[in-house]
Amino acid sequence: MLHGYPKNQNIMADPIKIFIVDDHPLFRDGLISYLANTPDFHVAGTAADGMEALNKLKNLQADVVLTDIQMPKMNGIEFTEEVLKTNPGQKIMILTMFSEVAFIKKLLQLGVNGYILKDIGREDLYQAIRAVHEGGHYYSREITEVMMNKIRGVTQKSFNYITDLTERERELLYLILSQKSNQEIADELFISPRTVEAHKRNMLSKTGSKNVAGLVIFALENNIFPDFK
Repeated sequence: MLHGYPKNQNIMADPIKIFIVDDHPLFRDGLISYLANTPDFHVAGTAADGMEALNKLKNLQADVVLTDIQMPKMNGIEFTEEVLKTNPGQKIMILTMFSEVAFIKKLLQLGVNGYILKDIGREDLYQAIRAVHEGGHYYSREITEVMMNKIRGVTQKSFNYITDLTERERELLYLILSQKSNQEIADELFISPRTVEAHKRNMLSKTGSKNVAGLVIFALENNIFPDFK
């Protein structure tokens, strides 16, 4: 849902300076490529986590900051809080895959100007950035639905890392808990060791774990495999 977006969509004389904070290089590079090829926008800088972003923003000015939530060292919520403490007027948009009520509520309370999901289309992203830059607010349709359901008292199904794992990832995670090596896992699942590593990277990203030990802790704490001994 769009809030406060100006009807005039002519190309601006001065490009909007955007700062991107996201720890996934492929997504970050794709976003940079799109923004760099849009006359209205200029990528003023990027960072892979909140801590790096805070340091860089001390020496440059950004009209709009786009930040993910889950990142190493300092996540998007902590980053947003720190930025708005020192610069209350900074326009910040959340660009994430998380639509959980707790995240939305916390970030709106902090004062973000927008909350959009990573599956947003290019035209909608363009409109979102323009709307926020002009002093408005922008929320993805899914985010608006979550907020309205919360107001109406409808219970939202919380984001669940466990159900977000694919069946193959669950198989692989079980074998990791069984202390199988990459080669042993590859042999058992009839895949290559390289594919095993790819699945591991995906699981690290989904669960917010930093390494394989973190995956093990995640699986045990969330009781993913009740029968595992």
